[in-house]
Amino acid sequence: MKRLLSKYWKIGLTILFGLAVFLFWRFCYPFALAYQEQLQLFLFDDDYFWERMSEPGGLARYIAEFMVQFYNMVTIGAAIIALLFMLIQRLTWQLFYPRKIVGKLYVMSFIPVLMLWYAMGDENVMLTYVVSLVIALVLILLWRIVPNLPSIVNWCLLLVILPLVYWLIGPMALLVALWIHPVWGFYVVGCMLLSAHYLPFPMIRVVLGVSYYRVPSTLPYVLIAIPVVYLLQGVALVFFRRFGHALSKVGKRGAVVCSVIVVVAAALLIPMNFDKKKYELIEYDYLVRVGDWNGIIAKAEKQMPDLPMSVSATNLALGMTNQLGERAFDFYQHGSEGLLPKFERNFATGQLKGEIYFNLGMVNTAQRFAFEAMEAIPNYNKSGRVMKRLAETNLINGQYEVARKYLRILEKTIFYRRWAQRTMAMLDDGQGGKSIDAHPLYGTLRKYRLQDDLLSSDRELDKICGQLFLHNQQNMMAAQYLLMMPLLDKDVPRFMQFVQAVQKRIPYNPRSCQEGIAFAFFQQRQNPPQGFLNDYVLRRMNEFANVYGSDKNSPELERFKNTVWYYLMVGQ
Repeated sequence: MKRLLSKYWKIGLTILFGLAVFLFWRFCYPFALAYQEQLQLFLFDDDYFWERMSEPGGLARYIAEFMVQFYNMVTIGAAIIALLFMLIQRLTWQLFYPRKIVGKLYVMSFIPVLMLWYAMGDENVMLTYVVSLVIALVLILLWRIVPNLPSIVNWCLLLVILPLVYWLIGPMALLVALWIHPVWGFYVVGCMLLSAHYLPFPMIRVVLGVSYYRVPSTLPYVLIAIPVVYLLQGVALVFFRRFGHALSKVGKRGAVVCSVIVVVAAALLIPMNFDKKKYELIEYDYLVRVGDWNGIIAKAEKQMPDLPMSVSATNLALGMTNQLGERAFDFYQHGSEGLLPKFERNFATGQLKGEIYFNLGMVNTAQRFAFEAMEAIPNYNKSGRVMKRLAETNLINGQYEVARKYLRILEKTIFYRRWAQRTMAMLDDGQGGKSIDAHPLYGTLRKYRLQDDLLSSDRELDKICGQLFLHNQQNMMAAQYLLMMPLLDKDVPRFMQFVQAVQKRIPYNPRSCQEGIAFAFFQQRQNPPQGFLNDYVLRRMNEFANVYGSDKNSPELERFKNTVWYYLMVGQ
């Protein structure tokens, strides 16, 4: 057993590291993988390949985007990241740490990949950077094992190979060149500057990498620091060879101390770059995307949402499960932004607003926000999620040829292909759209949508919901949003107008409506009609009025924290 441990402990440590990476992404941040996948649309198409190859780093980007499409299945996505991280660590060990001399310092080969793990806490770091780094390390290793050639042959090879490497993996080629010799670093820099003169990109973007980071013309410092660490390790390699016998005398205790320091530093620093609020919103967006309404509610129950986007997602989930009128005030609310967040030019907000409008039946508005969301992707990628939504909105609107255009694009993908083929079959059934009418989602939204042209505004969502409800009184989402809007705006008279209009048409009287009606009669110092409200609600209203009347700051008011009265009189 000791012999096996002494022989295989290094590879065992690498496998253990890979397992930790896999578990981290699979169970802690699976929604982050789905977020990356929806910000691209990988197509098995010649034009798509040559479009990627027409920019520096194009091959690395093509390979990375091929891998990222598998993030659609989060288990495979987590395994891809784990394998890449293990490969980087092993290549680092092979290149920069002579095994016979400093074998006990194996943990030091994890430092660059741990820095990369920290960097990937920024959701805009693209897998292209990781793939480029792997290719660069492989090329350095290949150069080391190439037999010695005459100097003139080496020079001729490098003059041809280094520009090609730059075009295939981007500025990471500078790491390869500098490792070979500093002079070749100047040569690659010259290639980069020359290409920037002809490419349709700003020079800073070419220098930092066209596709390493999703936000153009920027690059986090840690991504710049990783190649620098490799260059420093290359310098250290000379030191190891000269003084390696002294380092080989490092005892087990010293190796354990180094290992503990690296592990503790990683455990403390890596989570710091995974912004809790940001990833909370990404998780809400993921749950909305997959329609896990009960999952959203369970998450909100575990930790109260307090940002407009997370509150809107929670209210959408309550509406989709027909619980908005009963449970809205069980959660944090702060005005009508809790139903529809203000528009911000970013992908996540545009998608969420589009989902809300789509489920309300405002199909054209949902389509507009789908376009807005895709145009807000910083690196100008297309999105498979958005492309699917555009196909759906055109199906519902009867724009079959436009829908067919999007479906043909999605047929060139792996994970949207079957859905596109099934949907295309609905278009080709020869029944003139009857298959769409019979569809449980598309047929229902086709009935809900308004037929007349109108100008819509976020500030008039209540009027839009009123029109949707009057157009089709089975649209319970519209009814719930119609009644919740004035309550969240603390406009009780407007609420009373809406609730009377709704209750004339359908028997809808959830807890929040009863509490709002009770409050309206209380303000007028009148008693509601007999049997109009639940006795429990009336009794609770009287208790609240007594406590609030005696002391507006009484801690006893906390008993009523999930009521309309507390929201209207005390706030949240």
